[in-house]
Amino acid sequence: MNFLRRRLSDSSFVANLPNGYMMDLQRPDNSTSSPVSPAMERKHPQPPQPSHSSSAGTSIFSSISSAMKQTTQAAAGLIDHSVSPAPSVAQKPKILLVIDDAHTDWAKYFQGKKVNGEFDIRVEQAEFSELNLAAYVTGGCMVDMQVMRNGTKVVRSFKPDFVLIRQHAYSMALGEDFRSLIIGLQYGGIHTVNSLYSIYNFCSKPWVFSQLIKIFNSLGPAKFPLVEQTFFPSHKQMLTTPNFPVVVKLGHAHAGMGKVKVENQHDFRDMASIVAMAKTYATTEPFIDSKYDIRIQKIGSNYKAYMRTSISGNWKANTGSAMLEQIAMTERYRLWADACAEMFGGLDICAVKAVHSKDGKDYIIEVMDSSMPLIGEHVEEDRQLIADLVVSKMTQLVITAGSTPSPLRPWPASMKSQTGPQLGQLSQPRPPPQGGPRQPQGSQPARTNAPPQQRLSPQGQQPQSPQSTSPQQQRSPGSPQQVRSATGSSPVQASKAGVFPPQQPRPPAQGRAPSQPSPTETSKQQATPHPHLNKSQSLTNTFSISESSQRGNANEDEAKAETIRNLRKSFASLFSD
Repeated sequence: MNFLRRRLSDSSFVANLPNGYMMDLQRPDNSTSSPVSPAMERKHPQPPQPSHSSSAGTSIFSSISSAMKQTTQAAAGLIDHSVSPAPSVAQKPKILLVIDDAHTDWAKYFQGKKVNGEFDIRVEQAEFSELNLAAYVTGGCMVDMQVMRNGTKVVRSFKPDFVLIRQHAYSMALGEDFRSLIIGLQYGGIHTVNSLYSIYNFCSKPWVFSQLIKIFNSLGPAKFPLVEQTFFPSHKQMLTTPNFPVVVKLGHAHAGMGKVKVENQHDFRDMASIVAMAKTYATTEPFIDSKYDIRIQKIGSNYKAYMRTSISGNWKANTGSAMLEQIAMTERYRLWADACAEMFGGLDICAVKAVHSKDGKDYIIEVMDSSMPLIGEHVEEDRQLIADLVVSKMTQLVITAGSTPSPLRPWPASMKSQTGPQLGQLSQPRPPPQGGPRQPQGSQPARTNAPPQQRLSPQGQQPQSPQSTSPQQQRSPGSPQQVRSATGSSPVQASKAGVFPPQQPRPPAQGRAPSQPSPTETSKQQATPHPHLNKSQSLTNTFSISESSQRGNANEDEAKAETIRNLRKSFASLFSD
């Protein structure tokens, strides 16, 4: 007992303990100094007896032994403090702007979905007419939205991360030219489905038909039967047409607008005057007495084919009453959809419209983009497919643009190789205690150039190695990439904490064979002997190792606090004896 009291009261040992270990040691802790419970003391009050010191000494020895054992195990890596998972970091949700009318609530199709498994999706829905924006070179795109929700005007401003466009960006009807918003989204670098490049190109139907002509010339009329069409840039060229009846289409319109069936030459001239008043271009194509219309749609990798038959007898099958049914997807239809999906850099969502004449021939008349209307009995399934496609595109965007690491994504391999030497320079060993051997100045450059996964002893000595001190044997078994992946934190956080991953080689605990010191250190140790230095120094090493090992991660705070409490109670009971 006197031996421990004399060793633990050594000035060099007390001076080199970490901050907080020797605090409030003079105040006894009744819960640890007395082996009798407080209730027993109240029932049987007895004066202190001399035999109490022996029982207290036994309790102190057992407390110190358990504390030393726990500290040594923590220093040797036998206790795993990284069992508890890393605290989840709340990620900022990704904002998805859906441009569509209010008849479809797209928020419910994205409910519960996550981008890359870590980002929630916040859906903002509005029509083109309810949006305004401002785009910047470095600031991205700021969107202002003014919508009516249940009779209440809702005004919001946000920066969208992704946009799903389900409306036509341009029509020659009054007030339906939203091409400026498409330009603003492109200016702000916003990614969309379909791409902004393709959507802007779809703002002119003759321009899109010119792409169909390229496919027709590539595949031939047998595989890609395209209807004959004539383009007139203005009314001046509309003098006559070879055959009648013809269908005249004015400008760029949708849903059957701007389409007129012309039976003879006189009606054709009247139409030319209307084109002159509209100040736009026009196209003509021969009227096909159709039996039914065909529509082949492609959403991602999903294909569907529909047949629509007019019941009202209108020559426009999309107006009036019609009967719609799903038909088998043939290889010919699949070829049409795949060929059209390659235009303008790729269309994620598209539909091909064709007419099946009464003589048994098919004629492709039009292709639509992501603004196509959904039809048939599988509308809900198609919307879900669109939602899954959007989430997939957003995930790809996050993965490709994730150069900045997050707590859930490790650094890339190139980043790890660049930050490795910097970590070795930032990590500094603990200063040697008073009276202990100091490392000469000449050995510091070699320590700086050491690999970042090497661990320096608390005395500032060379990295511990039981057999050899060569750099190859001093490296840990795991590579730097594996070490950082195991720690679950970024290199910047590791450098700030001043610690190393748990796979690194650790210095030997008390009772193990130490590494061979340098000749300079050996001469200094022999020149300055101390009668009690070895024993007190070993205790100092044990506590220093415990401190440096417990300072590893934020997850070890609880174990660190428990160890400190045990040591304080042990020392308090010792000095209060």
